[in-house]
Amino acid sequence: MKLTIASSELLKGLLDVAKAIPSKTPLPILENFLFDLKGDALTVTASDSELTLRTVIKVDTAEEDGSIAVPARHIIDLLKELPDQPMKLVTLGDSSFECSWATGNSVLPYFPADDYPAIKGVGEDARKLTFPAQRLVEGIGSTVYATSDDEIRPNMNGIFFDIDTNSTTLVASDAHKLICYTTGDVKADEKSSFILHKKPASVLRSIIGKDVETVDIAFDASSVVFNFAGTMMVCRLVVGKYPKYRDVIPQNNSNILKIDRTLLLNTVRRVAVCANKASNHIKFDLKEGQLEVSAQDLGFALAAYEKISCEYSGTDLSIGFKSTFLTEILSNLSCNTIVMKFADPRRAALILPSEEEAESEKVCGILMPNVI
Repeated sequence: MKLTIASSELLKGLLDVAKAIPSKTPLPILENFLFDLKGDALTVTASDSELTLRTVIKVDTAEEDGSIAVPARHIIDLLKELPDQPMKLVTLGDSSFECSWATGNSVLPYFPADDYPAIKGVGEDARKLTFPAQRLVEGIGSTVYATSDDEIRPNMNGIFFDIDTNSTTLVASDAHKLICYTTGDVKADEKSSFILHKKPASVLRSIIGKDVETVDIAFDASSVVFNFAGTMMVCRLVVGKYPKYRDVIPQNNSNILKIDRTLLLNTVRRVAVCANKASNHIKFDLKEGQLEVSAQDLGFALAAYEKISCEYSGTDLSIGFKSTFLTEILSNLSCNTIVMKFADPRRAALILPSEEEAESEKVCGILMPNVI
């Protein structure tokens, strides 16, 4: 292999895929990047066997094609210390390669490309769809925090992509809260679905740039492939059946609170300082025109309450929530005004944007009460 490439371009490409390099692995070869040079295109692959990232970098000159596995930590540490300039990479014999720049050079080891495991994609029966990139980023960001860490039910540890003929909904739940993000920009000829684990979902969200327009998705029963702007991500899907989430979305909650989202969020944060650290319990006392938020920790003689004005229609109601869950939901909504709909103190509350912002805010949440 023999090529010349801008050091900054190489570093950028490596950092784009480095998130797939494992910190610990029984396969030492996976601690390397796979470099594959063909013509003026250098394909760089990183994998932890569950998640694979691949990107293509244009080189300045290519004199000799080839494939090698390059130690990830060494090459990144070297490039981070170099100012942007042309860099020449040349293999030396069977076990080392030279990186040379204007004022110096470095010799690093490499390993045979044949030792790198083959990357399996999706089968010929894979289903395909195109997702607007920023909708995908927004959807993952709006839901990933609500996923579970349940070892017994791994199907709850990811985002459920519910693809229908007129819309697509991303769903996440940990059994205490459930978040749905729906977009009408993604449709399919027939209904289908898959569960994307939270780790690759977070990686995908972080590597989609603001200039990316669309993401092509192909998936089968076991794997999914995301393609965008010269980058490819392959990962295994979570196997299992996702619960029928639509069945738990309240339809007839008749007690309705309308309030400024930021005002409620800041109030909950202030009052929760005095909540019991084990339960994080806060209480809402609702009556016409007023919401009182309170918390106490009898063990440490702590208590706090705050009254705020609001629009409320319904019967007087007292209901408790886990403050950390409510704060998460309110922090991850972007609307100015929210609506909370209640049935009674023991049933789930529905949280969604106000009617004025329903078109621009495509998220709704369900929060179970904290009964103590």
